[in-house]
Amino acid sequence: MPQPRVQSLDRALDLLEALASAGELGVSDLAARTGLVPSTAHRLLATLVERGYAAQSAAGGRYLIGYKLLELASGLQDRVESLKLAAREHLEAIQRETGETTNLVVLEGRDVVYVDKVDGTRSVRLFLEVGSAIPAHTSGAGKAILAWRGADDVAGLLGGEPLTRSTPRTITTLDALDDDLRRIRRRGFATDNEEHEEGVACVGTPVFDHRGISVAALSVSGPTPRILNADTADLGALLREHSEAVSAKLGFVTSPGG
Repeated sequence: MPQPRVQSLDRALDLLEALASAGELGVSDLAARTGLVPSTAHRLLATLVERGYAAQSAAGGRYLIGYKLLELASGLQDRVESLKLAAREHLEAIQRETGETTNLVVLEGRDVVYVDKVDGTRSVRLFLEVGSAIPAHTSGAGKAILAWRGADDVAGLLGGEPLTRSTPRTITTLDALDDDLRRIRRRGFATDNEEHEEGVACVGTPVFDHRGISVAALSVSGPTPRILNADTADLGALLREHSEAVSAKLGFVTSPGG
């Protein structure tokens, strides 16, 4: 069940997002952009400045993003770079064997974010850019990550129903998604049959970190006839072999017989 949101935290994050989308802004501009009354915006900004997440220009007293966010971002960047380094040779190997676009994605809230890819060599290719985010439940890669999370975790991440619909094939209820995730766990790989984009399919397998948590996925995506009309089980097995190798690089150790 989704947890209640903390209003003051929501408001502070709204202010940070508004600052990130602009250069310098005054209190009135920030209040207008975030729907806050100026006095509330001013009070929250004072705390953000004190903690280093925002700064105030000496000249005009306007606000801008603080350097503290760089400190946080550098930790995230280091973690993503370690993941990319572990996965890159495997993305390239999968692409060489299939000719299709291969992707590395991570889970961020209810979305998956593409953090690396190797473009396919086939005549029709996909051009989803690194940095793009799509709803996790609409993607084979996203469902590969969610399938090895607990039901409560999945519900908390995705929020309430109905789930976002991208195409007529998108799963829009938690019960239907739970059924699909059970099937994914049984066979060891996930598929997306035009659930995010019509005419496009995806097969994905999870990557586990040293704690045994599914934190990322490797996937192959392309036109539906090429992806799902081929031997999907063979493609799933290929991806699983490489995702297991990436997981091992991240310190994941499987239990005996598992």
